[in-house]
Formats: sequence, C-alpha cells, structure tokens
Amino acid sequence: MTDLLALAAELVAIPSVSHHEAALADRVEADLRGSPHLEVQRFEDTVVARTMLGRPRRVILAGHLDTVPPFDDRSGRLDGDTLWGLGSVDMKGGLAVLLDLATAISAPAVDVTYVLYACEEVARRHNALARLAETNPDLLTADAAVLGEPTAGVVEAGCQGTMKAVVSVGGRRAHTARPWMGVNAVHRLAPVLVALGRHEPRRVVLDGCEYTEQLQAVAIEGGVAGNVVPDAATVTINYRFAPDRDVDAAAQTLRALVGADLDPSAGDHFEIVDAASGAPPALDHGLLRSLVVASGAPPRAKLGWTDVATFAELGVPATNFGPGDPLLAHTADEHVSRRELESARDVLAALLTD
Repeated sequence: MTDLLALAAELVAIPSVSHHEAALADRVEADLRGSPHLEVQRFEDTVVARTMLGRPRRVILAGHLDTVPPFDDRSGRLDGDTLWGLGSVDMKGGLAVLLDLATAISAPAVDVTYVLYACEEVARRHNALARLAETNPDLLTADAAVLGEPTAGVVEAGCQGTMKAVVSVGGRRAHTARPWMGVNAVHRLAPVLVALGRHEPRRVVLDGCEYTEQLQAVAIEGGVAGNVVPDAATVTINYRFAPDRDVDAAAQTLRALVGADLDPSAGDHFEIVDAASGAPPALDHGLLRSLVVASGAPPRAKLGWTDVATFAELGVPATNFGPGDPLLAHTADEHVSRRELESARDVLAALLTD
C-alpha cells in the first residue's frame, strides 16, 4: 500500500505556484503513465487519465496542481505523522490521494476520469479546467464529479460564488498646506468603507446546508506624494455570495450597497473585474449520496468558490471532498496528517469499488 504521507511530502517538495506547474505535471504524468489500465493525455500542464472499462457510469475525480505563492523559503517537512508546508492542505494531500487511487484501483466498479489541472488559485480566466471544458468537453462528461479540495473528510456541498469589484473615486489635487483648494479622493472612500464594515452577512440554507455570504475590502490604492492632496483612489472588494444568486444578481446587490455615495460627475465608477457563479448542493444524486454515507458525517456547505461550479455549468452533479482542514488553506500553518490522508483514500475507494 502506498505511503500517502511520503507521497504527499514528495509533491509538496515540487514547487507549483500558479502558472508554474510544469514540473509537478511532469511527475503526475509519469506516475499515471506507469499504469497500463489508464488512458493518459496531457494538455499543457493539465493531465487527464481515464479508465475505459465500459462501465455504465463514470465518475470524475479532480484536483488542482497549483498553490498560492510561498510565505517564506521553508520547504515542506515531516514531523512524525504530520506533513507541514505550502500546499500540504490545498491541495497536494488530496492530490496524493487521487494519484494513489488512480494507480492502485485498476478495475473500479465505475469508470473513472482523473483530472489534475493547473491555475485554480488565480483569476477565473486562467483556470485550466475551464479551458479544458471549452476545448475538450467530452473529457468532462460524467454522471458525477468529486473535487478533492480540503474538507476535513466531510462532504462540502456546492460552493459560493465569487466576485471582485473595484470602486474608483475622483478628487482634485492641491497642496496639503492648502487642502481647501482640492478634494481628497482617499477621504471620499470613507462612506464606501463604512458601508462595507457595517454589512451583515446574509445566510442562506439550501438542502440543509447553510451558506454565509462574506464581503471584504481587500486593497486600497491612492496618493500622489506626501505633500499632495490625492485626486484618485480605489478600493477593491471581494464578495462571496450564496449559490442561490447568479453573477448578475450579486452585482446588483453589491452595486446597491456601495453605489449610493458615488458621483459619476466626479469620475466615480464601479466595475466588476472578475466573477464566477457558485453551485447549489447536488447531493440528491445517488453517487454523491453514497459518498456522504461513506464519509460517516452529515454534509455541510462549502464556504468559498471551487470548480464544483465549473462542473455545475457542464451539467455534472459535483461536490467537494478531501483531506485537510480547509481553515488551514493559504496559511503559514498548513499541515495534514497521515490519518486524514488514509481516511480520505478509504472513503473515495469505497465510492469507486462498491
């Protein structure tokens, strides 16, 4: 049996920040091509492997190869039965589980497509799974899909939508010793920031899973020099909205919240720069219900956007399930245990073999 912790450590040791996944894709491709029961194809830095056994149903198991940028120059390290390091949770632990399933289970009860893809951690326009859906949609035809994102071994249903918007306001330059001659654009952002700070998260329950919306200012830009009243300023906003709303409805909600204090005649404007709809739960599908049963825990809502939404757009019922605490993703304290890896493997193996 594969030592999943050791395999995950090997994967963590291969840097794969978004747009730089080639070395990891090489390793993944080599591992999969060593299994004669798999048909393997590569599309840039995305690797697809399929069983072609003529089973009446097909399941997709998918996961991304990339990580966010590193926090420091420390590589992954093993401490007993725990692996620490960038990507150990999101999601090279899950990747190790998928590789083990792909190579070890040669005669599953369902046909399986493994999709290991690039550029999930960046803007939607770079997402390699979305590109694959455009260029080779036949490879993503299936009865159901499971995304190996970290969920602490609990089925996390659907996902939130995500939106990035920029509010820009104008002003008029002046000397800081004579500010009455100008209009301070940074100061004019105050009502927008107050509105964001006072926002009460909306909670939506769908099929027993509660999605809590989140709205945060994530960046502010403005200023010319230390002695100049600034004539322009922007605030970037990230909105995580419940899957009962599409992008248009979410944009209307956000515009209504922050747009009341904008003055177009002063050069103010509101712009959506990136957005992706979420996905409602799809746990009424038999294969995904069986995954919930095998996990031994009730499902919960996925707080955050994942490519479950991409599968939903393709008409493929999908959910999230994988090893690692999702609260540790994108933090300096990422770590995953041997028990978490082995438990996730056992649950997914039951899905493929029962």
